[in-house]
Amino acid sequence: MARNFLMMALVLMTLSVLCSAAGAVDGERLKVATTTSLQDTGLLDLIKDKFDEKYNVSLDVVSGGTGIAIQYGERGDVDVLMVHDKERELKFIKDGQGLERRCIAYNYFLLIGPKDDPAGIKGMNASSAMASIMAKGNILWLDADPSKVMFVSRGDNSGTHAREKLLWKKAGYNYDAVKSSGPWYIEAGQGMGATLNMANEKQAYTISDMSTFMAYQGNLTLVPIIEGGSDLLNVYVAMAVNPKKHPNVNCELANEFINYLVSDEGQDLIAGYGTEKFGTPLFSAARGNCELIGCSAAECAVPTNASCATA
Repeated sequence: MARNFLMMALVLMTLSVLCSAAGAVDGERLKVATTTSLQDTGLLDLIKDKFDEKYNVSLDVVSGGTGIAIQYGERGDVDVLMVHDKERELKFIKDGQGLERRCIAYNYFLLIGPKDDPAGIKGMNASSAMASIMAKGNILWLDADPSKVMFVSRGDNSGTHAREKLLWKKAGYNYDAVKSSGPWYIEAGQGMGATLNMANEKQAYTISDMSTFMAYQGNLTLVPIIEGGSDLLNVYVAMAVNPKKHPNVNCELANEFINYLVSDEGQDLIAGYGTEKFGTPLFSAARGNCELIGCSAAECAVPTNASCATA
């Protein structure tokens, strides 16, 4: 009798804990700042729907590029970031703004341009190709040969823009000098989709993440000229905003979301997304590929080790 009573008490206690855990997230709102590629391709909409359905949680998403997303995080205006610029991500954590960097997905940037490749960059590495575009663009403009070689930059402090600046640096150029070197260089100051459309209209070169290019490819005549390689590797991560810096953030729910992204279910969603529409996935899952994409074991740990209580 006493034993049965004890077992019943344990069952009730377990149910109580489970209900409390569910109640901690049930019906809440999670504020997410994301890079445009995850939003514009529709992947985040799919993740949002599945996460909402699983946890009865509403995701409020702000999409504006990595630079804008990090600004939101630094102000404590969002709970979690989904971005792709390793240097700024590490600084965000070092400055105490974020808890942990979790690698969730990857693909590659593409250097795209007109099919006839007027700068003759095919077969080059990415930084050499950028140098050639600049040289040919300047020469042609000096010779008053209109609009033969141009480059459209996002110019918006996004992760893609950061990669462009890194490539100029690897090519031996100062970015400020590049962008003021002539009318061959055009700053869009817009998201990836709008930048692709502008580059297409001008028949110019640009850098795009692979996923957004594939989503817009049907409306473009531009083609990939330079693909693959470590210089164009594009890794996406998620980071919870640190409640020690910003007490009003929903740290527990942010960790629930990150844990969903790195779970088998979340990684399967990422790995399969785009296959039905494009015949190939737009992203690859980080799961099983951490060493390949330069993420440490800690950055791929499942579940996240970040503790909101001790942050």
